[in-house]
Amino acid sequence: MTLTHPTEHTTGHPTGHAADPTGPAPRAVDPADHLTPEHLAVAQRHLVAKAIAEYAHERIIAPVPAPGAGPGATPATAAAADPAAWLLETGRGAAYRFRARRLALEHWAIEEESLERRVDGEPAPLDAQELVVELAPVLGIPDALVPTYLEEVASTLAAACWKLAHRRVPVAELLGADYQEVEAAMTEGHPGFVANNGRIGFDLDDYTAYAPEAGRAVRLVWLAARRSVTRLSLGAGLSEERLWAGELDPEVRAGFAARLVALGLDPDDYTYLPLHPWQWRSKVAVTFAPDLARRDLVHLGEGPDAYRAQQSIRTFFNTDRPERHYVKTALAIQNMGFVRGLSPAYMAVTPAINDWVADLVAGDPTLAGCGFTVLRERAAVGYTGDAFHRHTATSPYRKMLAALWRESPLPRTGPGERLATMASLLHRDAEGRALATAMVEASSLDAREWLRSYLHAYVRPLVHCLLAHDLAFMPHGENLVLVLRDHVPVRALMKDVGEEVAVMHPDRPLPAEVERVRADVEPDVKALALHTDVLDGVLRHLAAILHVDGVLDQDDFWAEVARCLDQHAEEHPELADAVAAYDLRRPTFRHSCLNRLQLRNTLQMVDLADQSSSLLYAGELVNPVAR
Repeated sequence: MTLTHPTEHTTGHPTGHAADPTGPAPRAVDPADHLTPEHLAVAQRHLVAKAIAEYAHERIIAPVPAPGAGPGATPATAAAADPAAWLLETGRGAAYRFRARRLALEHWAIEEESLERRVDGEPAPLDAQELVVELAPVLGIPDALVPTYLEEVASTLAAACWKLAHRRVPVAELLGADYQEVEAAMTEGHPGFVANNGRIGFDLDDYTAYAPEAGRAVRLVWLAARRSVTRLSLGAGLSEERLWAGELDPEVRAGFAARLVALGLDPDDYTYLPLHPWQWRSKVAVTFAPDLARRDLVHLGEGPDAYRAQQSIRTFFNTDRPERHYVKTALAIQNMGFVRGLSPAYMAVTPAINDWVADLVAGDPTLAGCGFTVLRERAAVGYTGDAFHRHTATSPYRKMLAALWRESPLPRTGPGERLATMASLLHRDAEGRALATAMVEASSLDAREWLRSYLHAYVRPLVHCLLAHDLAFMPHGENLVLVLRDHVPVRALMKDVGEEVAVMHPDRPLPAEVERVRADVEPDVKALALHTDVLDGVLRHLAAILHVDGVLDQDDFWAEVARCLDQHAEEHPELADAVAAYDLRRPTFRHSCLNRLQLRNTLQMVDLADQSSSLLYAGELVNPVAR
C-alpha cells in the first residue's frame, strides 16, 4: 500500500506540500484524516476488549457469568457451560457484556465483535477513556495522574486509528517481507500494557515522521561534545577511530572537523554524539542553550545515512548501510511509564557489560547449540557538562544527551534466512489474521514441530542462562530478533542487554565494571525471569492465538513448553541443584502485574536502581507447566 505523506525539509520534519508555481495547486492533505468515526469505533472496540482482558488477568476487575451462561454457572464453570456470556459492571450505571474464553494463566480471549456496553440499561458506544473513568476507584490511579493516563490512552487510540488508515498490511505479505517491513507493520505495541502508545511530547507531525509504524526515513542530528565533559565508552577491541570509521564516511568526518575549525575550535577536543531530530529541536536546542553557546556542544547538522525507527521508538536501524550499528538515542517523551532518556552515568559501563555477557554466551556449548547470541552494545557516549549534572538530585534532565551503538543483526544471517522481531509472533493484521498462524501453515512442519523449534531457539537458552549462570534477560518480543528459515524460528538474537540483564546470585564472581548487573532478589522472585517474563509475558499470548485459531490446543502448547524444560534438565544433570532451586515447574508462581505498575505511577513505573522491590503482585497464578 502506498502511503501519502507530507513532504519534508532538510530536518526531516514534515511541513506540508510545496507549491508548484507551474502546475495545478496541490491537493490539500488533512494530517488528521485518520481520525474518523469508523476508525475510532474499531480502535475503541479493540482497546476496550484489551483493557478488560488485561485488567481481569491482573485481578483488578472480575467479570462474572452473565445471564444465559447456564444454570448455576460460576466464574470457574462459566467457560465450560457457555463461553459466550460474561458481564462486567463498572459502576456509574455502566455494564459490559461479551463472549470470552478463559485460558491458562487466567488469560481472557475476548471475542471483540461480541463486546457491548450499556449505560443505565441503554446501548452506549465503547470508549476506553470512559472505561478508565468508570473503573478509576478500582484501578487505583492517583487522582493527580489520572489525566496523564487518559492522555496515554487517547494517544494509543490515535495511533491505532493511524495504523488502520495507513498501515493495513495483510499477513500474507508479511510472510515474505524483509526485516524492516515487518518492523514497521507491527500495530499492537506491548501485548500486556493497555496504554502502550503514549508518546507524550510528539505532535501530529512528529508522529508521522518518527513513529516506527510510519516507516519513514530519519536522518540523525550530530553534535560535537567537548571531551572534558563527555564520556565515550568502547567495547573490547574497539577504538574511537574504528568506531567513527565504521559509522561515518571520511567526507562526513572531514565536514564535521571543518565546522569546528571554522568556529576556531580544535577538533581533537571533541567527540561526536548523535541525537534524535525531535530531541535536538524540542529539547537540546533550548534546554541546553548555554552549553551550545559555550561551545561545550556544537551543532554539526544531519548525517547523510537514512535510518528507520524500531519498535522501541528511540532505536534506529541504518537502512542505507544495514551492516552499520543500530543507534539508540535519548528521547525525552513520556511513554509507557517512563521518560525515554539515557543516563550517561548508567551507560558508562554498558559496553563492558555487553562484552562480558557476549563472552559468557559464546563460550557455553548449550547456548551455541541453540544458535543463541547477543547483539552487543559496542559503544556509548554521554554528555555531563550541563548544570543538571552539577545539581545533586537525579532527574530526567540528566538523561537527555546520550547514545549507544548496537551491532546489526544482518551480518548474522546465512543463505535462506531472514529476520523478524519476535513481537511479530503476536501480531494480527487489520482483518484479524495472525502472523504466527500463517507462519505455521506456510511451513513444512506441523504445529507442535514448529513450536518445538521456536522453544528451542527462545525458551531453552533462557532457561539455561538462568540455571547455569543465574543470568536473566528482559526477553519480551521487541527485545529479540528471530532468525527464520522457511517460516520457522530457528534461532534468536538477544538485544537491549546493558539496561536489562541481571545476575541473580550474591556470590557469582563478576568483573568490577560488570558489578552493576548483580541483583539481590528473593529466591521465588528469581524464577519470575521465566514465569513472568516468558510464560506470562509472551507465551500466554502466543498460546491463546494458536488455540483460538484452531492451530494448536493450549494443553498441547503448554505440554511442549514443559517438554522443553524437562529435556534441558535431563541433558544437564550437573544442574540438578539449580533445577531444584529455581523449581520452574512448581504448582504456582507469584502473579507479577505490569498494568498495576503503570496505574500506580504513570510517570515512573519502577525504581530502575531497585526494580525487584518495585514489583506489584496479585496473589499466585497456576503454573501451566507444573508437574
